[in-house]
This record gives sequence, structure tokens and C-alpha cells, in this order.
Amino acid sequence: MNHSDDKLSIFQPEHSSSVEIPLAQSGVHAGFPSPADDFLEGSLDLNSLVVRHPEATFFARVEGDSMKDEGIAEGDLLVVDKAVEPYDGCLAVAYLEGEFTLKRVRIEPERILLVPANPKYPTIEIDPDTEFAVWGVVSYIIKKA
Repeated sequence: MNHSDDKLSIFQPEHSSSVEIPLAQSGVHAGFPSPADDFLEGSLDLNSLVVRHPEATFFARVEGDSMKDEGIAEGDLLVVDKAVEPYDGCLAVAYLEGEFTLKRVRIEPERILLVPANPKYPTIEIDPDTEFAVWGVVSYIIKKA
């Protein structure tokens, strides 16, 4: 049963080492650059920034276009945290009828909906007979510029 054309390649990040990257002292301005912005504040380890729960965090690469209207495209990398409790409106990786899919979760008093961000895909209503679980909540989306 294919609920979307999304497929997710899931893997666990390496936590035993860190790569610290120089961090600019001020924010990045969209206007003209200032010569004073050449100073560095220190360094930043991306794993420590995006991974709150190391044993429960996974990366997933997006394949498909069901979330394109939220700016999530094929090849984007998701940081998925299985330790975060699903909540209404969260972006989540759901396990649905034997497949992983990426959707916005709507939790209503009498039902759960999985909502795509592409009009060519339908909203999925979860009924009691559906094999379903929120596998993890997306905490970051990493995109190639």
C-alpha cells in the first residue's frame, strides 16, 4: 500500500567524534557585508547543535515530493528524534502499513491525520485498523544550497 511516493533512507549519526566549524561572531546579513564581520566567535559542532538525544536520533534522506510545498525536497536530510513525543502539528516520520512516510501530524480529539504538503497527495486518516506509529519527530531539515 503506497500512501505517497516518499521513501526515506534512515541511518544513525556518528556520535563518537566531533567536527568543530568556525562560527561568525555576528549573524549573516542579507544586505551589504560589514568589514567588522570578519571576526570569529568560536566554533560550533553540528552534532551537538542538532542532536539532543544521541541514542534516539537518526538522519533520514528524503526521496519524493509529498512535502514540497513546505520547502522539503528530494535529497534533503532530516534529523529525526525518536525521544520527542509527537504533538499536533509536528513534522514526523510515520510508519504506515509497512512503509515510512514524512507528513505533518494533526491530532484531533477523535482522529489522527497525516497531512502532505503537495495537493497531488491526499490527507491520510488513521483508523483503528491501520498499522501506524509516529516513528520520530523531525527536529531539523538540512538542505543543500
